Amino acid sequence: MFNIDRRIIYIIIAVLAVITIIQYASNPMALLTLLLTLPGVIVAITFHEFAHAFAADKLGDDTPRRQGRVNLNPLSHIDPIGFLMLIFVHFGWGKPVEINPTNFNRKRSMSAQEAIVALSGPLMNIIIALILTIILFAVNTFAPSFVMSQIGILLEITLRMAISVNIGLGVFNLIPLPPLDGSKILIHFLPYKARNWFMENKQVFYIVFIVLWVTNLISYIVSPVISVVDKGINLLVATMFRIFKL
Repeated sequence: MFNIDRRIIYIIIAVLAVITIIQYASNPMALLTLLLTLPGVIVAITFHEFAHAFAADKLGDDTPRRQGRVNLNPLSHIDPIGFLMLIFVHFGWGKPVEINPTNFNRKRSMSAQEAIVALSGPLMNIIIALILTIILFAVNTFAPSFVMSQIGILLEITLRMAISVNIGLGVFNLIPLPPLDGSKILIHFLPYKARNWFMENKQVFYIVFIVLWVTNLISYIVSPVISVVDKGINLLVATMFRIFKL
């Protein structure tokens, strides 16, 4: 997904690493939290990229299958830099899934099918967050004593971190700026002239994204949306449990 100059990313990660080391030195719980975040990061990236590959494959493009991407093996989907970014700031990416839109079955327009492939990744993350929230509610409802145990506390933290990471990755990728998935979705719904204008100025929007990302201004855009989605999922699951009297 990303072709950002690696030197910029290395600098960002170096700064984050220094900050993290300082945090660990004064707060061992920070290290534990980081370790408990890893399962959620692996799940989020793996299912996100698998969803892209699976959608493209079902629409007739065998490129992801030939490249060994239609599977749930984390090693097939994790980009080391994106992995570290997702751990540190909950905004990251996986190894890009390459597609060839000319291979699509043409049952819909090419732009529509590209939009479907783009949407599948973020949508999968929201679905995973929903499933994990149901598991979290179930554990708290049916095993309250277990939740109070040491293992139960660690499990709850792991689930909450996984939910947070999946929502973060899903929402982040829906931002309608290249090279994020949201830009491909937006392009499909733009009128012809607006679509051409967007494509002609793609590099400008790309620079806008980098500026927002490097300055962390993007967090002010994404964080409120993440909060709304998180509350919405919790409300939905809580309502389900009330309806079924669980």
